[in-house]
Amino acid sequence: MTPTLHCFAQSGNAYKVALTLALRDQPWTPIFVEFFAGAARTDAYRAVNEMGEVPTYTEGALRLTQSGVILDHLARRHSRFGPETEAERQEILRWLLWDNHKLTANLATGRFMTLFLPEAKRNADIIAFLLGRARAAMGVLDARLANRDFILGPRLTIADLSCAGYLYFLDEIDLDIAPFPHLAAWRARIAALPGWAHPYDLMPGHPRDQG
Repeated sequence: MTPTLHCFAQSGNAYKVALTLALRDQPWTPIFVEFFAGAARTDAYRAVNEMGEVPTYTEGALRLTQSGVILDHLARRHSRFGPETEAERQEILRWLLWDNHKLTANLATGRFMTLFLPEAKRNADIIAFLLGRARAAMGVLDARLANRDFILGPRLTIADLSCAGYLYFLDEIDLDIAPFPHLAAWRARIAALPGWAHPYDLMPGHPRDQG
């Protein structure tokens, strides 16, 4: 059975999963969640995902939520982009947790408040704080990539696919990647892989109806 992914184009967390599937050349079916119309908060969607979040991945009777869990499943299920040793498993987990706590959490929230909140509800100080923390996290990742092609070394893993999720949206907000040359080269390296596509080309819902 072809797996499905509840997603929408502006979601970096859904993109992490969609990109993993695309790089594996894995057939999958997107199910568009009209997030900006409140679809994730409906009873119907909460019956699918009790957290009311995107993405949700379904493969036959299996249903998974939270991008890190889905990435781990795909790596184990298909023996690609995952660990080869116990030490690598721990290292991948370390970066998945770091990404969700330090990089994605601040970058995604800062971007959401900048682009998708009504202007009257935007708080410039909070946005600056969040993007400042995102820049600090980008500095950590830039240093990690100073002498290696990917986070674990010469091989792409789900640690890279998780950390890269929101970095293809940077041109939408006031966050310049130029001060992070190793990070920029790594992002370009991933984008050069066969099967890569921008989130707006890979998932439904772009352009977003502003009307």
